[in-house]
Amino acid sequence: MEEKENLVEVDLERKEKFGIILPIVLISYFLILLNNSLIFTSTVKISAELQMNNLMVAWISNAYALTFGGFLAFSAKLGDIIERKKSLLTGLVIFSLASLLVGMSQSATMIISMRALQGIGASLLAPATLALLMDNYQGEQLTRAIAYYGATAGIGSSLGMIIGGLIASYMSWRAGFYLDLIVGIILIVMSILGITNQKATHGAKIDWWGTITSVIGFSGLVYSLNGSSYRLVAFIVSIVTLIIFGYIESKVEHPLMPLVVFKDNQRISALILRFFMLGASMSYFFLMPQALQKVFGFSPLMASISFLPLTVIQFIVSLYIPRLTARFSNTSVLISGVVVDTLGFVLGSVIGINSGYWWGVAFPMIFLGIGQGLIMGPATVAGVAGTSGEIAGAASGVVNTFHQIGGAVGLAFISTMINGLKGADVMIDQAQFWMVVLAIIMTVAAINILRGKHE
Repeated sequence: MEEKENLVEVDLERKEKFGIILPIVLISYFLILLNNSLIFTSTVKISAELQMNNLMVAWISNAYALTFGGFLAFSAKLGDIIERKKSLLTGLVIFSLASLLVGMSQSATMIISMRALQGIGASLLAPATLALLMDNYQGEQLTRAIAYYGATAGIGSSLGMIIGGLIASYMSWRAGFYLDLIVGIILIVMSILGITNQKATHGAKIDWWGTITSVIGFSGLVYSLNGSSYRLVAFIVSIVTLIIFGYIESKVEHPLMPLVVFKDNQRISALILRFFMLGASMSYFFLMPQALQKVFGFSPLMASISFLPLTVIQFIVSLYIPRLTARFSNTSVLISGVVVDTLGFVLGSVIGINSGYWWGVAFPMIFLGIGQGLIMGPATVAGVAGTSGEIAGAASGVVNTFHQIGGAVGLAFISTMINGLKGADVMIDQAQFWMVVLAIIMTVAAINILRGKHE
């Protein structure tokens, strides 16, 4: 009887924490997404005010991607060692300070440098948020928390675009980064007061050689896709160092990225699925707003609002994920989402943007919204399935690494495939064809989950 009462007390305690830790995690994650959207909607104003050419403007995004993708594995492991709360707070402080300095930038050099610093802060935030969920919730509560996490990932980018569109249309571009600072300060206070349940791997050591090779490898890979010169050299260096990184991780006692994460069929399939899903989705979110402005003459704000058929449906579907996975299974919901998402890309490619916004864009967006709403939460669950507390941070770091690198690789690939085409309508229709190719690979990875154990 006493044991049952203790279990009830523990359950009540977890439900009480659900009210403060989850908002901290979701708002922190949204902060990262909002930051990217601010850049997408403000590049024209930034380039004009700071007198930046196209190459310099590209590096506003590239510098962030380099440090974010390059430091993710190290940051995830650091969170295991120094405790999630400290990792989250460190990331928030760095990110908030960098946001202030981005907003204050008076030169190309300063804004690019501060964007790189933001990437380091984001690399600490991203794995810490997911690991905090895994540390503080279990069972159905964890499933619900990850579903909300997935909903935030889905709607955050588009909602951020609307906020960014408003700021770009009616205010200085600097206001968006001051908004980042304000939200960051609020989150720091909330985290200090609200997060008490911490978890760390005592006695673990930082794998410095693994850290060095992973940073060089992942950063080199991103640069080889987005850089301006020596891209082939960067690609070769990244491949060599990543191979060395894998060898080091198989030998050291406390690996930066435990290879056991990749030994489960469900996890590796979910990671590959996520990689190609983000490749197609990031390309869509980056290229479609530009096409809407050039083909239909939409303003930046109207182009952002035009994503509502996707984002509203995606958000609503995401909220039903716990019920759906409880009734059908996580794998069934995930595969269904992949199929619907792929159908959305196929419809967009076949119908074409010249059919008009409602038929050529909004209609396919409905399927993309349903599909992505069904994918994000279950893909996250599958990506960290079966990991123990000791490697929870590493597993979440791998999820975020595949997320970040997948988006960068996909966008770079599709941008290369449409480079040189004339006409915004031709470019976006061709881009959607290649999105279908990535979505098909995503579908194969999803089906492959059925070959092994799954929930």
